[in-house]
Amino acid sequence: MNSQNTSSFQAWSMWAVAMSFFAYQFIMRLFPGLVMHDVLREYQVDATSFGVLSSMYYFGYAGMQIPIAILLDRFGPRVVITISSALCAAATLLFVSANSWSVLLLARFLIGVGSTAGFLGTSKVISMVFPEHQYSKMVGLTFSFGLMGAVFGGKPVGMLVTNYSWQSVGAMIAVFGFLCTALVWFIVKPSMKNSHADNYSVFDSLKTIFKNPFVLSLALANLLMVGSLEGLADVWGVPFFMKMFTFEKADAAFVISFVFFGMLFGGPLLVSIANRISNDYIVASACGFCIALLFAVLLGGLFNFSYVSLCCLLFFVGIFGCYQVIVLCIGSKLAKPEHKGITVAFLNSVNMFGGSFFHLVIGTLLDFVWDGADATLDGAKVYSAIDYKWALSSVPLCALLGGVLVLLIGYLGRSKGLRTEQRS
Repeated sequence: MNSQNTSSFQAWSMWAVAMSFFAYQFIMRLFPGLVMHDVLREYQVDATSFGVLSSMYYFGYAGMQIPIAILLDRFGPRVVITISSALCAAATLLFVSANSWSVLLLARFLIGVGSTAGFLGTSKVISMVFPEHQYSKMVGLTFSFGLMGAVFGGKPVGMLVTNYSWQSVGAMIAVFGFLCTALVWFIVKPSMKNSHADNYSVFDSLKTIFKNPFVLSLALANLLMVGSLEGLADVWGVPFFMKMFTFEKADAAFVISFVFFGMLFGGPLLVSIANRISNDYIVASACGFCIALLFAVLLGGLFNFSYVSLCCLLFFVGIFGCYQVIVLCIGSKLAKPEHKGITVAFLNSVNMFGGSFFHLVIGTLLDFVWDGADATLDGAKVYSAIDYKWALSSVPLCALLGGVLVLLIGYLGRSKGLRTEQRS
C-alpha cells in the first residue's frame, strides 16, 4: 500500500487512530509518578524499589525498539499496533490488580513492551499512506498531538487519582486502551507491510554501529542528557513539587506538564537553529548545558519561585529536552544510508534505557540520603524536600557531562574528517 491508492480520508483516519495509541502510552508512562505514595504505602517498599518499578517500563520499551521496527516491516502496522495496544491495556489491568510486587514489576515491563509501537507504528503508517514530502510535517504533528497525552496524563489524571482509588483510575485508562485496540483493528488497512522486509539486514547494521565509536559515544551522551524528561517529568517531579512547594498532586502534575508543552515547540525551534548555524553538535551540547543550568537554579534554592515562574522554567526545560531530535539528526549523518534506520532506532533505544538508569539512580539516592527524620507514613518512608534535591542533582550533573561529550564528539569528528552533512 502507498499514498497513491489511499484516499485522503482513509490516510488521516489511519494516522489518527495510530496517533491516539501514541498519546495513550504517554498517559501510562506518567501514571506511576501520580500514584507513588499509594504504591509505597500499599506494597510497603522504599524509593529504590519504586525506582526499579519505574525503570521496568523503559527496559521493556528500549529492548523492543529494534524488534518492533522489524515486525512492522514484516507484518504491517495494523497487526503490530493492535497487539501492542491490547498488551498495554491488559498489562494495565494486571498492574492495578497485582497482589504481589513481582506481578507489579511484570505488568510495568509489559506496558513498556506494548508502548514501543506507539511512535514507531505511527511513523510507519505515515510513511505508507502519505506522500514522502509530507513525512516530516506528519511526524511533527504526531509529536504535537501525542504529547497531549502527556499533558492529559498530568493534572486531569492526577485529579482523578485524588478523588478515586488509583486502581479505579488505572482500570479506566485500560478501557481506553482497549478502545484504541478496536479502532486500530477496524480502521488501519490490513495489507500495509513492506514487501522488501525479508531483505532487511539487521545484524550487518548492528555490527557497523558497534564498530563506530562516534555513534556509541553519541548514544552515551544521549542517555546522560535524558534525565530532565525521563527522570523528573516522567515520575519523580510530581512528588518533588508536592514536597518542595507543598502543591496538591493535581497542581504538581500541571507544573510538570509544562515540560511537555515546551517539547511541542522545542523540536522545530532547535532544528531551525541548527540549520541556521550549520552545527548540530553545538546546539545539542548547548541543550545539555542549559538543562544543567536550569536544574541548578531549580534545586539551588536561591530564588522564591511562584507557580507561574516554575511553569516558565519547566517550559524551557522541555524546549532544551528536545535535544534528542538533534542527536537523531547527528546519528543519521554518521551512518551510511543503508544503516540509517537501524542507527536511529539504536540511539532511541539507548535513550529510553536512560529512563531506567535515572529511575534507579534517583530512587537509590533518595534512600541513601534519607535519615529517617520524617519517619514513615503507614509503613512507607516519607522523603523530605532536601532528600529529593540531593537525588535529583544527578540530572544536571549528567546533563553537563553529556553536553561535554557531544562537544568532544564534534571536535574529534572534524579532526578525523568525519562527514557531518546530511546525506540524501
